[in-house]
Amino acid sequence: MSAVPPKPQPRVFDNVDDERYDRKLRLAATFRLFARFGFQEGVMGHASVRDPERPDHYWTNPYATDFSSLTPDDLVLYNLDGQIVEGSNRYIHVGGTQIHIPILKTRNDVNAVVHTHSVHARAWSVLNRLIDPVSAESAAFYERHTLYDTYRHGEGYSLANAIGTNRAVLLKNHGVLTVGQTIDEAAWLFVAFERAAQAQLLAEASGPIGCIPHEDALTISERTTPAFGWLNFQPLFQGVLHANPDLKPRPNTVLRHVGP
Repeated sequence: MSAVPPKPQPRVFDNVDDERYDRKLRLAATFRLFARFGFQEGVMGHASVRDPERPDHYWTNPYATDFSSLTPDDLVLYNLDGQIVEGSNRYIHVGGTQIHIPILKTRNDVNAVVHTHSVHARAWSVLNRLIDPVSAESAAFYERHTLYDTYRHGEGYSLANAIGTNRAVLLKNHGVLTVGQTIDEAAWLFVAFERAAQAQLLAEASGPIGCIPHEDALTISERTTPAFGWLNFQPLFQGVLHANPDLKPRPNTVLRHVGP
């Protein structure tokens, strides 16, 4: 009997330039995906990923640029002192720096931050309630997301501290923000939260809801690891590459093979 192939895992690069391009490609693909899902609202919305060589720098999208056309070359490199290092001819959403810099400074385990104005998460944010564990998807956030009022308390380090060790924060009357060890994880968590909000809004419009029991919901939440988030993003990433042939992995990328 042939051996079972190992589960897909994040690439391990020998060349930092290849790793940088891969991160930028995945960030650009995230914006293409969000455009397809209707997550762009005017100039609002931003996402970031740390640079693999300089962890005190991050790549992010330029201001007022269509998500559906973003490429890795369009991304702008910022340092955590708030200075543009590459892409100085592109304007950056100032509100975005007030979110990304404090989070990346205070959470060494976080390499990516995602926030944009999706419809259902925004609708849920006006209810002043956390998402309930009504399904396996929503249970992924059970006891791992929090509420925060940006209108009352501002953004910056107050927001970063409010996130704590959570994977998502529901911004009152605003939307949701997710973080991850990879851009893949943070992007998948954002999509998952948006869908969870949509599902619960539909369920509550139909009548009383039932929730997954505490222990079961906690188990699901604990199993929603960074690797689980990364893995769930892969079909979405592959779909973006298939639909957007201008987004291509760098050829002849040198990888180290890892075990299962």
